[in-house]
Amino acid sequence: MKILIYGINYAPELTGIGKYTGEMVEWMARQGHEVRVITAPPYYPEWEVVKPWSRWRYRRETGAATVWRCPLYVPKQPSTLKRLIHLTSFAISSFFPLMAQRSWKPDRIIGVVPTLFCTPGMRLLGKLTGARTLLHIQDYEVDAMLGLGMAGKGKGGRVAKCAMAFERSGLLNVDNVSTISRSMMNKAREKGVAPERVIFFPNWSEVARFRDVDGQRVTQLKRQLDLPDDKKIILYSGNIGEKQGLENVIAAATTLREQPWLFVIVGQGGGKARLEKLAQENGLDNVKFFPLQPYDALPALLKMADCHLVIQKRGAADAVLPSKLTNILAVGGNAVITAEANTELGELCATWPGIAVCVEPESVAALTSGIEQALLMPHTNTVAREYAESALEKESVLTQFMADISRCDPQAGETHTASSHNSDLNYEGNGDKS
Repeated sequence: MKILIYGINYAPELTGIGKYTGEMVEWMARQGHEVRVITAPPYYPEWEVVKPWSRWRYRRETGAATVWRCPLYVPKQPSTLKRLIHLTSFAISSFFPLMAQRSWKPDRIIGVVPTLFCTPGMRLLGKLTGARTLLHIQDYEVDAMLGLGMAGKGKGGRVAKCAMAFERSGLLNVDNVSTISRSMMNKAREKGVAPERVIFFPNWSEVARFRDVDGQRVTQLKRQLDLPDDKKIILYSGNIGEKQGLENVIAAATTLREQPWLFVIVGQGGGKARLEKLAQENGLDNVKFFPLQPYDALPALLKMADCHLVIQKRGAADAVLPSKLTNILAVGGNAVITAEANTELGELCATWPGIAVCVEPESVAALTSGIEQALLMPHTNTVAREYAESALEKESVLTQFMADISRCDPQAGETHTASSHNSDLNYEGNGDKS
């Protein structure tokens, strides 16, 4: 099958959407599919394009797939307006190599969201070539924007109404929509997508890589990072941006500064400098910052932690399912998750007691209490590991997705939503609510 992947994030980005898209492309190529990718130069989560890539030049790469890197604007300090310009710049620059694929005639075009701004071009290419189109929703951009108050007057404002109309047009005019959780599937239906066009495609984990981590590698990494053996490690690893509300981690560290615990924050993002300044102003010697670690070091990094922090602001938990959680569960880590009870993460914690500690978002007291509770749990969380092995194994997830997108046209009555035949890959009680 000829498959065109179209999205702003791609390998070698180490976290988030780029990591999953890169792994998906490599897997598809190994299965014998001819894959092409239209993307941007790697910039996330540092919000900086590094050499040999350039933010202003096109670049063609060959390997498991043929990759076109397209120019884009990358702001050093992202704001709502700057993000919109950033996304728009990629949609415009990528339109030309996208249209150049007309002669190749792909069988499937998979657009990875963000960004929705690329949807019109993807739909046009689909019509010109007869390819079936699929939007894979990693992040409901509009819902996240509204939930975090980035559109001014909320859903009633003019900007919000325009954004929701544009989103609806994109969702309703592709052949299929896939997304990474049951609640996000339900959200697609609420936005008008027909149930038979919705596919369940969760983020995965290479469970075998995280199942049995060599203790010697953990020790070596602690030595490399100069971390003490006599303190409990409370780890946050990933993007440091607007959705997390990580200033509460600094507040919790201030409250717990007398405990023999060390807060380790690993990652990059637009909010890192502000966070470092906040820790310095509070005179905290129980907080250490590190850059993102190589992917090969990730199993040891996650195994090293006694407590993992999965932090999000109120209103973001159902629009964005944190990708970092899959590997935390696979390594058997004890996570403190900030999410309301009626969200996907809240229901996961309720349905699998002991999988993690779920606390109220944006509450320093709740976060502090959750950390204390997580540190009392056994170092290896067998409930978390069991869930990862049953629901998140990479090979099973990708094989099922390929089966779903290879089916015949749904109008012929031969395509089914993944939720109808893949329910064993998720937890009970979180299926259709529509």
